[in-house]
Amino acid sequence: MKLEWHFSKCYLRLKPIRKDLHRKLALKGKQSHEILVNHVLSLGSDIRVETMRVQGLQKRTKKTTRNKKKRYGKVIVNRATAMLMEIIDRKLHYQGRKMKKINTFKVKASQFNHVTGEYNKKDLNERWNENILGGRIQRDLYSAFLIGNTVDTLDAVDVDLCNRGWKSFVALHHHEVARLGQHRNKQMRWYVA
Repeated sequence: MKLEWHFSKCYLRLKPIRKDLHRKLALKGKQSHEILVNHVLSLGSDIRVETMRVQGLQKRTKKTTRNKKKRYGKVIVNRATAMLMEIIDRKLHYQGRKMKKINTFKVKASQFNHVTGEYNKKDLNERWNENILGGRIQRDLYSAFLIGNTVDTLDAVDVDLCNRGWKSFVALHHHEVARLGQHRNKQMRWYVA
């Protein structure tokens, strides 16, 4: 005997409302990506990105602890990084340029230290690089710095270029970390109030 699914009247009434909300969320996300890409392209058109396998981030970890499965599927859907890359590539194409994709396996930006020339694998929860020329540097910003200073073949970091731009990067890094700290404090006050 085949069972039939019967939807309640409440479900049928809420279904189009939910569908419309998802449509609006998608449009708002695309609009914010377009604005962000316009800002990024106003800063320069030599865009270098690290390609990532999104499928690996969506998968569940083999080791689970206290109902934490460590997957990033919802974050990936909400941030829509693939759409952001698509928009950047489309707008660069209008200028006759292409987005440069670095060789992730050779560069290993999140593991490389340009001072020592060594690769140190870090866990995802380690967000700071300690003692890089006596300072504490945020891991993602440092990776972006290294990616921005890759050689033209996009398969290695140009250490001399890193050394020349280091002081400027550190000043910008500290300014951005302070700005984000102030932003976080404002949000916390808003939640508390």
